[in-house]
Amino acid sequence: MLFNSLDFAIFLPIVFVLYWFVVNKNLKYQNILIALASYVFYGWWDWRFLALILFSTLVDYIIGVRLGKEQNLNKRKILLWISILVNLGFLGFFKYYNFFLDNFKSAFTFFGSEINSNSLNIILPVGISFYTFQTLSYTIDVYKKRLEPTKDFISFAAFVSFFPQLVAGPIERATNLLPQFYRQRNFEYNSAVNGMRQILWGLFKKIVIADNCAIYANHIFDNSADLSGSTLLLGAIFFTFQIYGDFSGYSDIAIGIARIFGFNLMQNFAFPYFSRDIAEFWRRWHISLSTWFRDYLYIPLGGSRGGTWMKVRNTFIIFIVSGFWHGANWTFVIWGALNALYFLPLLLTKRNRQNMEVVASDSYFPSIKECGQMFLTFSLTVIAWIFFRADNIGHAVNYLNEIFSISIIKLPEFSDRTGALITLVLILIFVFFEWVGREGHYAIEQLGIKWKKPLRLAFYYGIIIAIFYFGGSEEQFIYFQF
Repeated sequence: MLFNSLDFAIFLPIVFVLYWFVVNKNLKYQNILIALASYVFYGWWDWRFLALILFSTLVDYIIGVRLGKEQNLNKRKILLWISILVNLGFLGFFKYYNFFLDNFKSAFTFFGSEINSNSLNIILPVGISFYTFQTLSYTIDVYKKRLEPTKDFISFAAFVSFFPQLVAGPIERATNLLPQFYRQRNFEYNSAVNGMRQILWGLFKKIVIADNCAIYANHIFDNSADLSGSTLLLGAIFFTFQIYGDFSGYSDIAIGIARIFGFNLMQNFAFPYFSRDIAEFWRRWHISLSTWFRDYLYIPLGGSRGGTWMKVRNTFIIFIVSGFWHGANWTFVIWGALNALYFLPLLLTKRNRQNMEVVASDSYFPSIKECGQMFLTFSLTVIAWIFFRADNIGHAVNYLNEIFSISIIKLPEFSDRTGALITLVLILIFVFFEWVGREGHYAIEQLGIKWKKPLRLAFYYGIIIAIFYFGGSEEQFIYFQF
């Protein structure tokens, strides 16, 4: 079920009415409703995979209870490893089985041996990468004694399957989201209005920006061999805004929906394309995933506390694993390694934490130096996104070769120049609003709050009209495939 679908437009009000007007006085019934609604939401895609998420939920719930009772360190480690192996085992099979099999066969072929084995027609369960990491955070935190194990299975099931962020994040920590299921939730008008405003902006990002950019990005990447460098450059820029509008738009919708049900989810994007270096970019892009890897992989490996070799090793591990998390393709590995190469000079010169505050926080406009820094960071990010989007490494290399060829000076080639120009104008308008609202949790959080009501409503209706006018067919969110 897509957030931008008619099915969801019917589903959400029904759940909202039942939640706030039927079971609003009973916390247990509210949690049961959330769990049932989440399973309906997930099963709408493919009911067969409900058994998978239920099994993962049962395994980690039981292990959590056992960890709460077990004091023997070796037995606690065994319980932790059962959880890790079960969860990562499912993820590895569904997401990476064919990748490893194909590469294993290719390696033997390279050395002159043939292996006869058939790939499996495996359907990747939507959101498995997200809910696997979410439930693992619970087991690890209970093992580390950062969190008391829950004995409330309904609350835990609702936590694992919470429908607003189930299939594409934010990847919530058990320490943040799970306790919210224990507390009585009362409807708060101002919070709900804030949530609706964030949903509106998320839909604008997805439908107006991402889906329109996708039209041109997909065409250009699919026909890159026949196009000029200037056109390919624009294609990369279109994809850069497509993936941001698509993924951060989903996060905004998810956070907004959670808010109207009385839950607070973590911010997942903080205006990353205004970053002044790659370290700042990764503090602002997919925050829930980057902090997950930081806390559960990078720091346990030693972080940046050791010598130069350890810093380099740990940086490459976390970025390559992050790339591999996104998909079973070498292009994602290269994307991760490239970001590691971008990041390392900052880490080794101890400049990776020099841009912690919002850019131009005390000014309407950035300085010339900040403009240069943002342009360089954005350019490096665009290059990395080419590997992320390309079909294979050869495709990415050829794409970049053409961009850096003499054809870069040609006029871009579009069969629909007017549509492409309109999309570029929409991107500029979008960037303007993002810049104005860069100090908030999302661009229009404070914009128009102090305006007179008619003007404020006109602004919101303008966004709604744009969503309907520029909206086309229902497009699946990019990160559903991860």
